[in-house]
Amino acid sequence: MTDLEENPTRSRIRAAIAADPGIHFNALVRDLSLAPGQVQYHVRRLTKAGDVARHERFGRTHYFAPAPAYTPWERDAVSVLRRETAAAIATTLYTRERARPNELVEALDLPRSTLEHHVDHLLECGVVDREYERGNRVVLSLSRPAETAALLETVDPHAGSRFVDRFERLVDSLLDG
Repeated sequence: MTDLEENPTRSRIRAAIAADPGIHFNALVRDLSLAPGQVQYHVRRLTKAGDVARHERFGRTHYFAPAPAYTPWERDAVSVLRRETAAAIATTLYTRERARPNELVEALDLPRSTLEHHVDHLLECGVVDREYERGNRVVLSLSRPAETAALLETVDPHAGSRFVDRFERLVDSLLDG
């Protein structure tokens, strides 16, 4: 009998992670109504056993199960696409194929600084490519459009991520305005 079969809490945690790739620790605690220490203990055991992958990106820890099912690029992509604004940028780039930053600012009604913050993360994770056209104009596109579209379908930003994104937009609009 495996450790997962013996422990129903660990099975619940693994199932929650498998159902919501890239989920954050606090979302696990909240969604499963478990104590943080309890989740921490079981996630550590699952990670040590190789059933769950722990992935840290931009100050957040994300979990994936089954661990080997996600490549490093997919883990990075999901980690950044869980942010509402980053997902909106990727979706817009998917539908347009290419766009200049000013076009994205207008289409998404974002302050330029907010767009740049999220584009920097998307570039760092290899989700977005930046090219320079004639006149040194920047054009953005998805580096892997089909794979990104598939990952976008699995990602649903949690309320906490949406709140942080909307707060950043508000602060940036006040600073830019």
